[in-house]
Amino acid sequence: MAALMNEPAKKAGLPSGEGEFVPQRIAGPVVAGVVPGQPPAVVQHAARLAYSLNVKLICAYVDITSYLSNERDDQDLLQSAGAGTVDDAEQTSARLREHLQGVLGKAGIRWSLLTLVGEPARALARLADSADASVIVVGTREGRVGARLEQLLLGSVAVHLTHRQTRPVVVVPLAPQRRHRPKEEA
Repeated sequence: MAALMNEPAKKAGLPSGEGEFVPQRIAGPVVAGVVPGQPPAVVQHAARLAYSLNVKLICAYVDITSYLSNERDDQDLLQSAGAGTVDDAEQTSARLREHLQGVLGKAGIRWSLLTLVGEPARALARLADSADASVIVVGTREGRVGARLEQLLLGSVAVHLTHRQTRPVVVVPLAPQRRHRPKEEA
């Protein structure tokens, strides 16, 4: 008897020896990295994925002006890079929540927004680990000068994520470069 399409081997009655791949339903949430001013494409793609998998969407903004300092083994302390940055992070989070509500409000999916601190790739990976996320979704950087400077200083979040943790990473292109083809001469 042939196995049914999209049915794991055990359910289809096929032998399942040790080490054989048996697919399981994805149950962990989708984690999406969000930043102020980001086009809605990242959140929309993450929402489609969460909807398709029937899981929660966790949007995460990483405040790079603050960081976790592990002074003792049992205590993480929030450190701030300067006066007023905590208030700025709270205002930024409030604006992001408002923006996300506008994008996701009628989408019919469960979602939340968390504000994290530190280096973006590490903070997103920590969140994905603690939430047992199924996938992390991030966007590419746009071609703005500020974004290029930030990438030089921090590196690519997507590259860091794909090299430093075990979950799949979906990278949504935000400003793809068009290929310039030489004009054919007649």
